[in-house]
Amino acid sequence: MKALQIAATGMAAQQMKVDVVSNNLANMSTTGYNPRRADFADLTYQQMARPGSVTAENGAMLPTGIQIGLGVRPASVSVVLGQGSLDATGADLDLAIDGNGYIEVTLPSGGSAYTRDGALKRSADGQIVTSDGHPVAPGITIPSDARGITISPSGEVYADFADRVDPELIGSLTLTSFVNEKGLEAIGSNLFLESPASGPPTTAPPGLEGLGTLRQGYLEGSSVDAVREVTELIKAQRGYELNAKVITAADQMLSATTQVR
Repeated sequence: MKALQIAATGMAAQQMKVDVVSNNLANMSTTGYNPRRADFADLTYQQMARPGSVTAENGAMLPTGIQIGLGVRPASVSVVLGQGSLDATGADLDLAIDGNGYIEVTLPSGGSAYTRDGALKRSADGQIVTSDGHPVAPGITIPSDARGITISPSGEVYADFADRVDPELIGSLTLTSFVNEKGLEAIGSNLFLESPASGPPTTAPPGLEGLGTLRQGYLEGSSVDAVREVTELIKAQRGYELNAKVITAADQMLSATTQVR
């Protein structure tokens, strides 16, 4: 009897689904967060009689055969891409990406990471950085005597000075896209790394090559749908209970077998 092992794989799969849903619900307020979805695939099959096997001398074949499944396995946990709501903050360094694209940041190791979290800050030396202090690429430094900055939808950063009428262009922000965004490697802190599955990054000014535009004074909210996540949680719970009942039934059948005299 393989029911015990099969049901155990089903319980493990539903437990993993609950883990994914709980992570989505925990990040309902995370800036720029996209929910994850657990995908599953059936395990290999025991071929007791292959379809198309010859069963008689006249060439008669089995139309379906006998294939016994051995359970389920996790196939992937993929990102459900979607635009979150744009919430007005009024802060001059808060940026929301309206459309596709990621902001590139430089890690302490010198490598690049990518994020949609536009809650940017100003470091002690005036450099534009993320909430964790990672510099935004390309590096832009705000002059100490600037009384304000303006960021255009296409990424140009202008500084306003008390002794000048016209603002001064101090740099331009870019956005990065990937052929397969779902292939990016999440490392936490709203950061992603390039991977062989994502393909190489393509960098361009906002608004070009299919990239979105920047909205100063806004932040992109999480795209988690609470109603959908709670529904998935209930489905996973019911699936777990049903697999547990299969284990109970299999145990009772084995118990009855051992009591045969």
